[in-house]
Amino acid sequence: MTLIAEYGTILLILACLFGFFMAWGVGANDVANAMGTSVGSRALTIKQAIVVAMVFEFLGAYLAGGSVTQTIRSGIVDAEAISPDQMVLGMLAALLAAGTWLLVASIKGWPVSTTHSIIGAVIGFGAVGVSMDAVHWDGVVPIAASWVISPLLSGIVAFMIFISVHKLILDTDDPFANAKRYVPFYMFAVGFVVTILTLTKGLKHIGLELNGWESLGLALLAGIAVSTLGVGLLSRIKADPEADRSFHFASVEKVFAVLMIFTACAMAFAHGSNDVANAVGPLAAIVGVLHSGGDIVAKSVVPGWVLLLGAVGIVVGLATYGYRVIATIGKHITELTPSRGFAAELATATTVVGASSIGLPISTTHTLVGAVLGVGLARGIGALNLRVVGTIFTSWVVTLPAGAFLAIIYFFALTSIFG
Repeated sequence: MTLIAEYGTILLILACLFGFFMAWGVGANDVANAMGTSVGSRALTIKQAIVVAMVFEFLGAYLAGGSVTQTIRSGIVDAEAISPDQMVLGMLAALLAAGTWLLVASIKGWPVSTTHSIIGAVIGFGAVGVSMDAVHWDGVVPIAASWVISPLLSGIVAFMIFISVHKLILDTDDPFANAKRYVPFYMFAVGFVVTILTLTKGLKHIGLELNGWESLGLALLAGIAVSTLGVGLLSRIKADPEADRSFHFASVEKVFAVLMIFTACAMAFAHGSNDVANAVGPLAAIVGVLHSGGDIVAKSVVPGWVLLLGAVGIVVGLATYGYRVIATIGKHITELTPSRGFAAELATATTVVGASSIGLPISTTHTLVGAVLGVGLARGIGALNLRVVGTIFTSWVVTLPAGAFLAIIYFFALTSIFG
């Protein structure tokens, strides 16, 4: 307890700084890849994407992010084997390590998993800083499996959605008229899927307890509301014969650009509810130990100011360095248009919902990249930049050990500094 009693204030300040740094990394890398399809398909400008992310990431984090988080990420490390001092220094090291790796990946333009970054960091400090037995190694297997499962599932779903767009709209005699006819149904799907995602993740901490049928009913209502609003917006779009001369589907893509605004908001909200915990979870654990005077609780409430710090860090990260990962997702893997970007985003949200409902651990990043690959494959293997794809897959494999290695270095550095 001496460490916490002596350096409590300094450790809290460091926790806030490292937590902000980690949140910055989430914004620069993870939010950027969620916005990449919208910006890459030119449905949104980079400034518009930042505004959308600011609003909907914050709402997702605050309303659906959950006020209770496990102090040990994903149950990877045995809480009973860790002393309060180790917990504080270990989580500080994990935040700094994951943030450092996300900084490197963002500079390189690699879309990596923030979840895997923080889990790798926790494994590193747990294995070396505590003991090898303290790590639940069987929990690492599903994480490694998700490197294949996530992109494969979303790739298949995106492929099917894009083929349906071709059959119903693009490969018809009057694509523009059919776009206006069928796009409201796709809008319904967006509203339905994202509402289910939000309710599945839970709004319990704001007093909303719903059973399965109530959630389904609300999701249906949300889908109808989104498609009704979409019909009103679509009625204002007119065909542009001049633009259609240079690109046959120019008018059709305008219709999908409206749809992409909905999916961009949905992706930001869904991401906020899922992945903000990667930054605020370890920070909340540190704050919990410091405020309790050294007691480690199984779960810790996330204070409002911690969520706010995380939300601000995410927005700053997206605004300062997000453009690099946005370029990778939106332009370098395959050429995206609003119709292709929409298929990728709806497939991502659908896959995350399905995986969450059966408890399958998947990464939003891996899911989105897989969806973009699926859309590209619908046009043939030649539509993909295989060199970029290879680099992305390599960065995924490196993420877990890189987080662990950095956490070990930082843990011993912090231990030596604070004695």
